[in-house]
Parts: sequence; C-alpha cells; structure tokens
Amino acid sequence: MYPFFRLGLELWKARRAPAMGLLETHVSHHRCWPQDLDLWMELNNGRTLTLFDLGRVPMGRRSGLHVALAANGWGAAVAGAVVRYRRRVRAFDAIEMKSRCIGWDGRFFYIEQAMWVHGECANHIVLRSAVTSKAGIVAPGQVLGAMGLALDSPPLPEWVQAWIAAEGARPWPPEL
Repeated sequence: MYPFFRLGLELWKARRAPAMGLLETHVSHHRCWPQDLDLWMELNNGRTLTLFDLGRVPMGRRSGLHVALAANGWGAAVAGAVVRYRRRVRAFDAIEMKSRCIGWDGRFFYIEQAMWVHGECANHIVLRSAVTSKAGIVAPGQVLGAMGLALDSPPLPEWVQAWIAAEGARPWPPEL
C-alpha cells in the first residue's frame, strides 16, 4: 500500500520549513519500517522508489512548484529513472534522504536523490520528471515562468547526458 500517511506527514513538516530555491538540496529523515521489507528482511527495491517520493514531493512544495501546478491544473509524472542500490537498508534503520533538482532540458526536469544509512550512501536515483497538462508535457521554461523564475539550467553532469542519450536510442515500444 502507498504510504499516504507518511507522505502527508512529510508535507505537513514541509509547510513549516523555510522556502528553498529550485536548485537547493532538501534533506529529510525517514525510517525503514517492517512494511517496507522484502523476503530478505531489507528495504524492498520497489518500496525504495516509493520512499523517494517522500523526499521529492515535499521538495516540490518547499520550492514553490506545487503552487504553479495547482494554479495551472498541471500534474507531475516520473518519465524515467536510473537507480543504484549499493547498501542494505534493514528494519528500523534511520534514513537521511537528500533530494535536489540538478537541471532541465526542453521537456524534463532532472532530479537526484540519495538515501544515506549509517553514514554511507545506500541508494542513489536520478530521474526525469515531466510536468503534465491535458495537452501533454509542459516545457520546463513555461513551468519556471509560472513559478516566477528566470533561470537557465546548470549544465547536466556528463553521465546524466549519456543516460539521456541512451534513453533516446532505446526502442519504444520494447521489442519483446
């Protein structure tokens, strides 16, 4: 089941947190609960992706993105992700999550997140996120304008650009 209560708690905490710039890092703290575990008694890989929502959604609230989304009837969707799982996260482990927007192109925002457990990076994700309307994807420039921002994207890291290029070469629909 989706952790609606936990997300609501994070949004409640974010409403009292100071506003942050679009490119700043949002830091949040979580715990790996028994319902997050898999058969090997560690954080389930799918649940990891869900828990990253607990950092990303409040980050959007603190940066003012949620105001632009609500004012324009837009939504947000994950349009792709690349994940590294490097350390086990066990029941009751405390997690420090860091989330930040690292840039954008003509269609997507790119967001980097990491989970830190016992001082080590356990998981790292970079995803591309689309702002959507009934007409389709809303260009990041239009979203920034609705947020009252006039920013150029910082250069995306070379490895992120390589991932974007690889995604562009990937066949769709899959050849299964």
